[in-house]
Amino acid sequence: MSRLDLVIFGATGFTGKQAVIHMVKFAKKYGVGPWGVAGRSQTKLEALMKEVSIKTGEDISSVKIIIADIDDEKALKDMCAQTKMIVNCCGPYRMYGEPVVKAAVENKTNYVDVSGEPQFMELMQLRYDEQAREAGVFVVSACGWDSIPCDMGVIFLKQNFAGTLHSVESYLKTYIPPEIEKESHERGLINYGTWESLVHGIAHHDELPALRKQLYPERLPLLKPKLERQKLQKKDDKWYLPFLGADESVVYRTQRYLYHKEQQRPIQFKAYFKSGSLMQSILFILAGVLLFVMTKISFLRKILLKYPKICSLGMVTREGPTDNVMNNTHFTFELVGKGWETGADVQNTEPDKIVVAKVTGTNPGYGATVVALLMSAVTILKERENLPRAGGVLTPGAAFKNTTIIQKLIENNLNYEIVGNK
Repeated sequence: MSRLDLVIFGATGFTGKQAVIHMVKFAKKYGVGPWGVAGRSQTKLEALMKEVSIKTGEDISSVKIIIADIDDEKALKDMCAQTKMIVNCCGPYRMYGEPVVKAAVENKTNYVDVSGEPQFMELMQLRYDEQAREAGVFVVSACGWDSIPCDMGVIFLKQNFAGTLHSVESYLKTYIPPEIEKESHERGLINYGTWESLVHGIAHHDELPALRKQLYPERLPLLKPKLERQKLQKKDDKWYLPFLGADESVVYRTQRYLYHKEQQRPIQFKAYFKSGSLMQSILFILAGVLLFVMTKISFLRKILLKYPKICSLGMVTREGPTDNVMNNTHFTFELVGKGWETGADVQNTEPDKIVVAKVTGTNPGYGATVVALLMSAVTILKERENLPRAGGVLTPGAAFKNTTIIQKLIENNLNYEIVGNK
């Protein structure tokens, strides 16, 4: 029996539902063959498909429904055996991701997800990279807002630099129109699943050093000048703080891959987000310290998870943001690349060339994320000849650097452009 092209697992969750809605359009647009949805409840999956059919105006009765539970190893294996690609929307991945990765690799099935959890991603690389390469399949996490804009943005900058790219600093800005702000305060901006992943990720952050020693026994070369992290930075009269998402982890994994596998000079990278006025930035810092402390103490961590709206000052709700809020949330990543012109003496001169790229879009958490996720899946399915020959557990930048994924993203309103060159 021939396999489905892809299956969206966790289809009835907040992100999974958005993925199904987008997939209806993308299946036609990119020539994806038969596909399916999977989850643990037949009733919920059937209700979802009726809702999606009404929303899209499409007959999706041919989309296969598969029953699979994260706690049922046989059901996961049966699901993976039916498809070429698992699109995993069932997080937090630290808690629910590994059984799906394991079942996918063992059944020679490709896998993508939207994890922004460095511990999970790096642990999967340590445990399953060799097995995935032997199976000839790809396991690619961070295929959402963490970290397609920045990881592919660094690749995009390098492709357009015309010289030696030395470092990249990313500056994130978001914007919600004033008339939407009241609605965003009522239902929040972030879904509970994202909050849950953040809380557990911070709580277990101290696992990373030991994990990275196993994963990367060799250090990257020390490049000069060293790109230092700024604790609080003022740029264009705006204040920025370090962005504590997965972007730096993912970009550095890509750079390690390119250095060790292709002998390319690694690029240094730091990420920041616009934090508002100086006073707002100081409050952000204090809130971040408080959140860090609370995640480290068991009973306080339970409070964070039980009362997300109160603890996040209204940013997180269990219901998640409304469609109107999501579709009117805009974002810009400005990626400032510094380096040297072709032929310059990179050992004895300071970087004197700057190229600036912008990545822009809307609905960062659940629109742009789903576009990036599904374009990652489509790229693996349709461009095998442009992917690394061996397969394995890879970052988006390592997997997709020679593909047309950036063009696909641009086609779907996740825009990449060069805006400055000097």
